[in-house]
Amino acid sequence: QERLVESGGGLVQAGASLRLSCEASGRRFSSYAMAWFRQADGKEREFVAAISWSGKNLDYADSVKGRFTISRDNAKSTLYLQMNSLTPEDTAVYYCAGDPRGAGGVYDYWGTGTRVTVSS
Repeated sequence: QERLVESGGGLVQAGASLRLSCEASGRRFSSYAMAWFRQADGKEREFVAAISWSGKNLDYADSVKGRFTISRDNAKSTLYLQMNSLTPEDTAVYYCAGDPRGAGGVYDYWGTGTRVTVSS
């Protein structure tokens, strides 16, 4: 069982930047496809960004393209999400997720989330 712990959330003003981190406890992080999702209050969870196990393949939701960057450091078993030009619409709880099969798309492991609040 993999344990994922997010950090880096907080309250910021519109236009600011934040970097989220997700640290994995297991030894097989480097083989996992990873992703970030978010869920705003009263809304369904939505995909934000994904990264392959190697870090070479990236995917983003249209709403964050050009503003958010997903990356990973396999040596540190850590996933990142750099968020720039934040808007109030980015306010949500952000979750990291891992796919142990490495293909992405079906995520078995989930963190407990970190809240991001963007004020206008």
